[in-house]
Amino acid sequence: MGLFHMDLGLERVHSATAALNLLSPSYGVIHVVGTNGKGSTSRTIAELARAHGLRVGLYASPHFITPRERILVDGRMLPPDAWVRSANAAMDAAPPEGLTYFEFLTVLAIHAFDAAGVDLAVMEAGLGGTYDAAGVLRTDLTVYTAIGMDHEAILGPTLADIAADKAGAMRGGTPVVTTPQDDAAMRVLTAHAADVGAPLFRAADVLDYAPETGTIRRAKAHAPSAEGVLPRMKGPHQQRNLHLALAAWHLYAEARDIAITADACRAAAATAMVPGRFQHIPGEPDIYLDGAHNPQALTALAQTLRAEGIQPAAVIFTCLADKDLGTIAPQVRALAPDAPVYVPEMPDNSRARNAAETARAIGAPAHAAPDMASALSRAKSHGGPVLLCGSLYLLAAFFTLHPEHLSDNDHTH
Repeated sequence: MGLFHMDLGLERVHSATAALNLLSPSYGVIHVVGTNGKGSTSRTIAELARAHGLRVGLYASPHFITPRERILVDGRMLPPDAWVRSANAAMDAAPPEGLTYFEFLTVLAIHAFDAAGVDLAVMEAGLGGTYDAAGVLRTDLTVYTAIGMDHEAILGPTLADIAADKAGAMRGGTPVVTTPQDDAAMRVLTAHAADVGAPLFRAADVLDYAPETGTIRRAKAHAPSAEGVLPRMKGPHQQRNLHLALAAWHLYAEARDIAITADACRAAAATAMVPGRFQHIPGEPDIYLDGAHNPQALTALAQTLRAEGIQPAAVIFTCLADKDLGTIAPQVRALAPDAPVYVPEMPDNSRARNAAETARAIGAPAHAAPDMASALSRAKSHGGPVLLCGSLYLLAAFFTLHPEHLSDNDHTH
């Protein structure tokens, strides 16, 4: 059997990680699970730890141009020689039946963080939670971002099914902290935490956060511990993600007697940025990139556009074939009701939905385009802001044309 295949289960990654003697690594581990907001929350926790003087590994997904984007130490990709050493170690440790692609990258990250001597690894879950590869590690804190409808074919048809799979990441005795959840998801998380003996906190149980002023204070305390802690990333959902990240960092730091400072919290919030999360590229016209590709994320995108007073003159959208287009299409139409929507073909992606079919579902004025370059050219011709959304693969096609915007954080302001 080849090195990479698709199969749920933790035996292979457990075997490989055990072979490296890293099931209980020397560094701390925070496991971030959920549907929407994992990337932003993980990045912010990592920045909070860095701002407080820790050496931090961040394992994130997906990547846009190179897999090296997924494994960062102190915010930077590994040097090529370090990547190769850890990749070889992961391949040598793989069991005879091989590893899935995601398992291989996870084992590579676990080894790379050990080799780099990190103090803390923030591990963003891939799909689900019960069988997430990072779940083999001894974990110090499990963090739940918003759980919504996505990957129903694999995780189950209802929100409760999806929440049940993600709840499987909990470990007995390991604290859990969650953002506000829909009732169905919260019931599942609460019940599972009780079953396995994991202390469960809501972010608001840990920390009060006033998004208007960026004031944080420990819950039930009188004096604010910091003011002006404001997220660089835009939108009400990013305020919730920041609140969750701050709560997670407070739980982790307090358990280790790490002194939390207002300056470090402010610096981290002002720095944390994930490419393609309502990323603003100034120009003629302005371009906004957002990876929203499920109903919950598209609702958040609509709220952000309203809050920022942005009315797109054109939208570029596509989605993968496994997405619920019947639900998503009206949401896309509502983002800019009178603006044209351009749907590029994604010829290099076997999971992409046919552009003409997607355009028909959205309705007039929506048009198929042969590729990203063509869609971008046509969208720019309308003379106002251009919004790209609907798939991280769509953003990858944009970043392939314009790689300068992948790492230039200044473009997010």
